[in-house]
Order: sequence, then C-alpha cells, then structure tokens
Amino acid sequence: MKFSLMYGTAWKKERTQDLVALALKKGFVAIDTANQSKHYTEPLVGEALAHYFKEGHRRESIFIQTKFTPIGGQDHRVPYDPTAPIKTQVEQSIEKSLDHLKVEYLDSYLLHGPYHHPNLGEEDWQVWEALEKVYDKGKAKQIGVSNVNHLQLTELVEKSRIKPQVVQNRCFAQTGWDFHVRKICAAHRITYQGFSLLTANPFVMQFPQVIDMAKKRGATPAQIIFAFARQVGMLPLTGTTQPKHMEEDLASVLLSLDESEIDFILKCALEIEIET
Repeated sequence: MKFSLMYGTAWKKERTQDLVALALKKGFVAIDTANQSKHYTEPLVGEALAHYFKEGHRRESIFIQTKFTPIGGQDHRVPYDPTAPIKTQVEQSIEKSLDHLKVEYLDSYLLHGPYHHPNLGEEDWQVWEALEKVYDKGKAKQIGVSNVNHLQLTELVEKSRIKPQVVQNRCFAQTGWDFHVRKICAAHRITYQGFSLLTANPFVMQFPQVIDMAKKRGATPAQIIFAFARQVGMLPLTGTTQPKHMEEDLASVLLSLDESEIDFILKCALEIEIET
C-alpha cells in the first residue's frame, strides 16, 4: 500500500489510544510504535486499531510497524525474559506485540537500535537472524532497523541473508539530512523513514528563505519540510498531538518544491562538508 506520512506514537502515554484514533480519523493509514513501555504504550495503539477495524475498516488498509527494543533501551517493564537467549527474546517480544496490536501479522518489524557502535556486534546478528525468521514465517512483511549509522547499514546490506527493507532514523540537517545513510538506502531500494524532522531541526524552519517558500504556497514551514523530505526520498514521520497539525501534515503531500528550493534546504544547515 502507498502512503506519504506515518504517525508516530512515542511519548503519548495515556493519551495514546485517543491520539491514534484521531490520527486514523484524520486520514493516517500508517502507524509506528514499539514494544518499549519506557517510551511507547503499544497496547493502547492496539485498542485504537481494534476499534478502527470494528468500524468496518480492513486490516490491509493500515500499515502497522513496531520494533524489538534491546534490554538497554527498556526500563523495568521488559516485555520478554531478559535472561533468555536473544533470539528467544525477539520471539517473545513479537508475540506480545501481535497480542497488543490485536493483529496476526505486522507490515514492518524493526530492530530498535543496534547493540554495538560503530559497527555491528554478535548480538545484532542474533537479532537479525531472528528477524529473518519472523519474515520467513510471514509475521512481518518487511524487516529493518532503526537508529543505525552508515557503517552498520553497509555491513547489514552486505552480509545479511534477507536485506533490510526499512531504515528509520532521527534526521538532522547538520549531517546533510542523514546523507550517508540515505545514500545507501537509495542504492538498495530501502525505505528511509525520517523522524524528528521538525523537532531536531527547528532552526531550519526559521530561515527567511524557508518562511518565504511557505508564504508563497499558503503553507507552513513545517509543511515545507515534510514536502522537502518526500522529494529527497524520505518517508516522514510525525507525532503531533494537535488535530490542525495532523491535517496540515497530511496536506503537505500536495506541495512541491523546485530544485533550487530543495538544494537550499539540503545545504542551508550543513556544518560539515558532505562528499557526494
């Protein structure tokens, strides 16, 4: 299925169900979450989805993505046995996610972040092999990784049996909007999901040129950033809690920037030279 924006559910806590329901009502058809109680309330995402399906919407009409979060990213509410082998942890985590979300399969399942830096380590490969089995069994239609650098992604692309199909990263303007990772994704047809596009780059929306781009189109600077992101090959995420902003974010798909405007946003905040 095709969609132009994902709704992120992090940090919504007890408001999660109502906000996901509102996002679905406004027109979002792609939902991102994680089995990580520290930052997400995955069961309440499931409650919103269950109500949505009871209204007559088909499971196939919604793209649902969640994540396996390693023990280092969890608080005391670990959704699997932390003493079990890592592959078992993945198996337990996805089964709980399927139960939380009240679905039989996921559209996308991600490793929330590698255990090791700057390269991958043994634990990362154990998780990836478990994700490959999840994919083989049809429990997830795509597998991927979040919070990954270009060295890790290169290694994963080169050595994995099933190549990553999704990358989700916080996207900073100072790094050329994650230039190196996006370049790998483009070369291997990996969907690049960019999050924190607004919150990580508030100064970009304050540039007079970006404000002028918005005024010229009767839009907001935030809408310009989302339009830019799509035109350079990203799938943007938004986690807004405001109904008006949900509508504006979705409407940004109607905007188109010219080549000089895209080039300006690509380069306006660079603090390092990006080699192409």
